[in-house]
Amino acid sequence: MTRPIRSGHILIIKHGAFGDLMQAEGVLHDIRQHFPHAHLALLTTPGFVGLMQRCPHIDEVLVDTRAPLWNLPRQWDLYRRLRAVRWDTVIDLQNSTRTSVYRRSMLRHAHWIGRLRGPAPVTGLRGQQYLLQEAGIDASHAMQPNLSWMAANVEGLLTQHGISRPYVALLPGSSARHPEKRWPHYAELAAALQREGHACVSILGPDENDLAAGFACSVLQGLDWFTLAGVLQQAAVVVGNDSGPSHVASCLGRPGLALFGASTSPLRSELARGRFETLQVDVLESLPVSQVMDKLRPKLPVLA
Repeated sequence: MTRPIRSGHILIIKHGAFGDLMQAEGVLHDIRQHFPHAHLALLTTPGFVGLMQRCPHIDEVLVDTRAPLWNLPRQWDLYRRLRAVRWDTVIDLQNSTRTSVYRRSMLRHAHWIGRLRGPAPVTGLRGQQYLLQEAGIDASHAMQPNLSWMAANVEGLLTQHGISRPYVALLPGSSARHPEKRWPHYAELAAALQREGHACVSILGPDENDLAAGFACSVLQGLDWFTLAGVLQQAAVVVGNDSGPSHVASCLGRPGLALFGASTSPLRSELARGRFETLQVDVLESLPVSQVMDKLRPKLPVLA
C-alpha cells in the first residue's frame, strides 16, 4: 500500500539542466494538481530562479548554489535555510549524490519521495513519471509539459524587426560546452527555405554571437527566456539542435525538428513529442541541407 503523503509543506528538488527543468513542467503540474492546497517550494540553482518564479505550479523558489559538499560554511547556510521550514515531504526529481547527502543530513525528518532502487529508467523524464506513479500521484501530465505560461507577448518585437508570420524559427546554437551538437549549415538552410518563399528568423543565445554572420534573414540576439518562448510560440516551424531552446519549442507544442549526431541520444533527450520530431545521423556536420528540407517540407506552411 502506498504510504500517505504529508502535504502541508512540500519541497521539490530539481537543479537543472535547463532542458531537463523545462521537461519537468508536466511533473510539477501533476504534483500541484495532487496537492492543490499544499505550499510547494522548488529548490533549484540561481540561474533558474527568475524563470521558475513565473511557473504557475510553484509557490516559492529556493536557491541552491550547489557549493562543494566540503565547503562547510556554504553547506551550513543551506542547512539553516532549509531547516527554517518543517518540510512534510521532499520530492527529489534530481536523484543525485548531492540530494542523497541532503536527505541524510539536512532533511532527515521529511517523508522522502525519490527514485526507487532497480534498473535505471529509459529516460530521466520516464523516471520522474514512474516516481510519481509509485507515490500514488496521477502522472497524466508528466510526459506532456506545457510551457505556454512562459511565452511573452512579442508582437512589438516582431514588428520592430520586420518579421511577418508565418516564419520558420532557426536555433543554430547549443551550449558552448557542447559544440559537437551544432549543425553547421543553418545559414544554407535559411537560404533554401527563403528560395521556396518561407520567411526565417535565426535566434542566437549569449554563447552564439559568432554564428550571426552569414544569415540572410532576421537575426534575434539576447532574448530572455520569456521573449524566446514568445517568438517560438508564434513560429510556424522550429528547427534546432539538441539544446535548451529546442526543448522549449517542443514543450510549447510547436511543429519542429531537432538535429542529432552520434554524440547524444534522441530517445534519452525526450525532445520528440507531438508534432516535434528528431533526425539523427552518424556525422552531424555531414548532414546535407537537402535531407533536412525533405524532412521539413510536410511541416512547412502552405504559401498562398
